[in-house]
Amino acid sequence: MPKVTTKEEISEASKRAVNALFGSNVENFKIREVFPYSADQIVAHSEEEDSASPGRDGWDVQVTFLLEGLQYTVDLIILEKDGQVSYSRVIDKMIPL
Repeated sequence: MPKVTTKEEISEASKRAVNALFGSNVENFKIREVFPYSADQIVAHSEEEDSASPGRDGWDVQVTFLLEGLQYTVDLIILEKDGQVSYSRVIDKMIPL
């Protein structure tokens, strides 16, 4: 898989992961937050502030989307070197307002 460094690549990798986990009928896909991720610790600033952060292994991406009338918030860890998702979890699942 290709390296993931730009906003567009992060968005594409996130969409692929969500489609693989939840199916292709996801609607209103949005990226809420993107943080650099290091295996040692999460760096406390966004990718826009320091896109060349030394020691960055990937991206901690928080996304939201609608699926079958429910809104999901999901956290993904996407490795920069190959776009593989090494971790995912559902943070929230609710009926949208």
